[in-house]
Amino acid sequence: METKELSKKSIEELQEILNGKRGELGKFRFDIGFGKNKNIKLGSNLRKDIARILTIINQKENERS
Repeated sequence: METKELSKKSIEELQEILNGKRGELGKFRFDIGFGKNKNIKLGSNLRKDIARILTIINQKENERS
């Protein structure tokens, strides 16, 4: 996801997306363990997306206070 797209969303929407990405990452790790998934780049992209979302959430929370 693009940072611009994420910054337009509310904190609640970002939390929902974050939970979904964390679930995808868990499934990815499970699939890698059983050899079902060969796309290693997917895990890196999921971790980067999670980091982006967390950064934007922290920025929005700091703007509030």
